[in-house]
Amino acid sequence: MEKPVHHFTELFEQLGLPADEASIRSFIEHHAPLPETMQLHEAPFWSESQSAFIFDALEEDADWAEVVDHLDASLRKT
Repeated sequence: MEKPVHHFTELFEQLGLPADEASIRSFIEHHAPLPETMQLHEAPFWSESQSAFIFDALEEDADWAEVVDHLDASLRKT
């Protein structure tokens, strides 16, 4: 059984964030770059539930893991 494919906008919706292109770009520009030593779920701008969702997605290699990895990479670019 294949895992569902989630889009970047869907991840932002799941996190309760504005999901239009301009809002996503603004979020990334505002919060990047994350320090290399900081895990994505540890970033100080997440709520407790957002952090838990991100942690669980990666820890369990859930169907959200690929798009969470994309967000992580986007927040590490300078």
